[in-house]
Amino acid sequence: MTNCIRIIVITCGLTLFSDAWALRCGNRIIQEGMSETRVIQLCGEPYSTRFLGYVLRPHTVKRPSGIGGLSSQRHVYAGFHEELAVTEMLFNFGPRKLMRLIRFEGGRLTYIETAGYGHRPKD
Repeated sequence: MTNCIRIIVITCGLTLFSDAWALRCGNRIIQEGMSETRVIQLCGEPYSTRFLGYVLRPHTVKRPSGIGGLSSQRHVYAGFHEELAVTEMLFNFGPRKLMRLIRFEGGRLTYIETAGYGHRPKD
């Protein structure tokens, strides 16, 4: 019975960590917070790009926290919101690999999703 509980706990823990967005392009890792231009440098030109509109997000600034402000930083609401452009890019890595749909807000990567198997580009 305890082995069954362990399996359930491990499975639930893995599903919680599956939202950690990262993508491998060759031997390079693409992850949340990277800029659009850096992702294109590392992964190549996307198969398609789509502008989705704008989103309103609270503007935050990094402030020191902890004893003497040396131990860590935290994000603090700056008192206003900012409008960020939202762009989606689809990367096709070929017929034997999964395509990736990547979303950027304000030029920064915020979301990575698989989009089924890729295909050969049409000549």
